[in-house]
Amino acid sequence: MNLIFEVVTDLLAEIWRLINEMSPYILFGLLIAGLLHITISKKIYNSFSRNDITSVLKASLFGIPLPLCSCGVIPVAALLKREGAGRGPVMSFLVSTPTTGVDSILATYSLLGPLFAVMRPVAALFTGVFAGLITNLSQKDKEKKYNIDFSCTMCELSSPHTHSFIEKIKKMFKYAFYDLVDDIGKWLIIGIVIGGFIGYFVPSWLIEQYLGNPVLAYFIMLAVGIPMYVCATGSIPIAASLIMKGLTPGAGLVFLIAGPATNTATLSFIGGKLGKKSLVIYLATIVFSAVLFGIIVDWLWSLLGKDINLITGGMEMLPSWLKISSSILLIGLILYTFLKESGEKVEGMGRIFKVPDMECEHCKRTIDSEIKKLDGVENVNINLKTKEVEVIGNIPEEKVISAIENAGYSVEK
Repeated sequence: MNLIFEVVTDLLAEIWRLINEMSPYILFGLLIAGLLHITISKKIYNSFSRNDITSVLKASLFGIPLPLCSCGVIPVAALLKREGAGRGPVMSFLVSTPTTGVDSILATYSLLGPLFAVMRPVAALFTGVFAGLITNLSQKDKEKKYNIDFSCTMCELSSPHTHSFIEKIKKMFKYAFYDLVDDIGKWLIIGIVIGGFIGYFVPSWLIEQYLGNPVLAYFIMLAVGIPMYVCATGSIPIAASLIMKGLTPGAGLVFLIAGPATNTATLSFIGGKLGKKSLVIYLATIVFSAVLFGIIVDWLWSLLGKDINLITGGMEMLPSWLKISSSILLIGLILYTFLKESGEKVEGMGRIFKVPDMECEHCKRTIDSEIKKLDGVENVNINLKTKEVEVIGNIPEEKVISAIENAGYSVEK
């Protein structure tokens, strides 16, 4: 009994350590993401609506700081495609955006140090641009120019209007500390718990013996990461725990690229909306770039004398009270979104549609906004846990299905 108690307390201590190391930077990153959300106009997407290298580069650069996971990026990419954006920029945006974000860059530094904090966004930029350029080369409509019309980030209205400073601040905090926390909270906790289990239960010799060969480790990390759904921030404690046990830094970066960039829903979207050729390009560029940057990171780390400070957390200067209070605040925010979500109910008063690839709060907002544009809709209730969308009003079923599909999602029939 004493042994079980000791194991549980030590495991919880390891999980708590990981949370403490990440929380201050995650909260700061969320705040910056909220600021970006209210200050950057959606019409900036017009600047990469051509199928040329400039649009591809802009799409990748714009996608890198956005805190969207490989699930949340789907509706944005679907909207870009539907409104006429070129396949190259859409592909670049799809690859770069979920691989990293302003919140995950800071969290990466907190657990994995300066080398990863720099190389991760660089790898995301290269992979996105590479994928976009290859896609452009396979297309013929390179000079076609489109005009993409986006609604206001504050209220979704497209007509000219303004918002007060107070309204913007409220929206910034709601987006940062509720919407985004709801998107990443579950995956962040899963990642930290897995990282805690690896840190406590997995012996170093096991990693060194079976993943000590870099080439083998690269492809094992690809095999694990590509089908797995994990956000850019949630992948960090998993990679950090494996690296601390003996996994090469390069193999850790392979997981940090492949894991957040892909999942089965993203693969299905690209294959269905952009075509099989685009799906092959998408997977091939991610695999190539992940392995390439894995090799580069291992080479750089060797060249720099395998300094452990380059691949370990950079938060030693932060006081304990700040780490602990940040952890308590972050856990409180995550628990609040969990409890809030559990209160959502589909009332059964309207038509109910099953949307299997709806995963996060961003998905919910996108579908809700798209359906409410239809005439005759009185109310929309969405339950993320059951993946059900209830539409109340006098409206044909096929119009609702079309709206959901236009948002980038599928309806189970």
